[in-house]
Amino acid sequence: MSSVQNRALSAADLQSFGDELDALRARQLATLGAADARYIRRVVAGVRWTGVAGRALLFLGAFVHSVLIPAWIAGVVLLALSKILENMELAHNVIHGQYDFMGDPQLQGSTYEWDIAGTADNWRKTHNFRHHTYTNVRGLDDDIGYGLLRIFPEQRWRPFYLIQPVVAVVFALLFEWGIAIQDLRLGRVFAGKMTFKQLRAQFRPVGRKMGGQVFKDYLLFPALAGPFFLPVLLGNIVANLIRNVWTYVIIFCGHFTADAETFPKDCVRDESRGHWYLRQLRGSSNLTGGRLMNLMSGNLSHQIEHHFFPDIPANRYAAIAVEVKEICARYGQHYNTGSLPRQFGQVMWRIVRHAFPSRPRRATPAGAPAAVPQQG
Repeated sequence: MSSVQNRALSAADLQSFGDELDALRARQLATLGAADARYIRRVVAGVRWTGVAGRALLFLGAFVHSVLIPAWIAGVVLLALSKILENMELAHNVIHGQYDFMGDPQLQGSTYEWDIAGTADNWRKTHNFRHHTYTNVRGLDDDIGYGLLRIFPEQRWRPFYLIQPVVAVVFALLFEWGIAIQDLRLGRVFAGKMTFKQLRAQFRPVGRKMGGQVFKDYLLFPALAGPFFLPVLLGNIVANLIRNVWTYVIIFCGHFTADAETFPKDCVRDESRGHWYLRQLRGSSNLTGGRLMNLMSGNLSHQIEHHFFPDIPANRYAAIAVEVKEICARYGQHYNTGSLPRQFGQVMWRIVRHAFPSRPRRATPAGAPAAVPQQG
């Protein structure tokens, strides 16, 4: 449970808080241009050439036994780097529409398809819409535990959660596959709310995407190595596992630290712009670490700024954060940030602690406005 004390905001404070952040967003959107376009095109080039170099080194290690181990390790690292950059700094941000202003058909948020098992169309629904609209709202945001983990005491405890520390490790390793099936909401089938015929219809595009990824990484590229199929196959598997675990760590650090809060459904009833910003702030967590962390996390090291302004190019978040912190300080609101070890340590503690029965927070005191997020 968070021990952070945020200052209670009056209706006038909330209006002013929202207006200041809206004004900051408008100033940023008004200055989008060539520098942002150059940045994302450099990222595209980085993804392409690290991927080519990684695959080339895997092949080199397979064919030239004298350099097998060093070349294989370097190939895995570069291929994993390419996949991380593509998923986090390129695809995630492009799919949010951050670079639609360029008019480049290859970088349009509504059509970009990424190098991962899940479809971008499903991600646009589960992430861009549901998660960003209902951030950390219980029963509306499927990202709270992803239907597998109990991370907050307000989630109902079941005996299954006793094994969740193990489930969490497996989920991290297979994260792209969990994301791929998230929008299928398999629990509805077992609850009798959806038929297997309906499930099959929803699964078809997901199945095609999964099949394409399996073919590319686990059949096509390894087959090009001929008799050295297995070392290349193993390299692709390890690169994907590294990408999956890294993505899992960054995403979980962004939402499930000790100071992150969840909210009841009624908090979004008649929610004002100021309330919405406040909920995004209290449900998000940042990471320190500088430029390398920003790049490798897709700038989700600035999760607060991303939740405030998901359609602004993420390479701007570090500069925007200076003003966001100042605004939060003036309104007495906690700005949750910390190192990766610190934040992920808190996430792991939540996973272990809430595997066991735990009491939810006390109900909101009578008379408290339902739309105001409560301390978590």
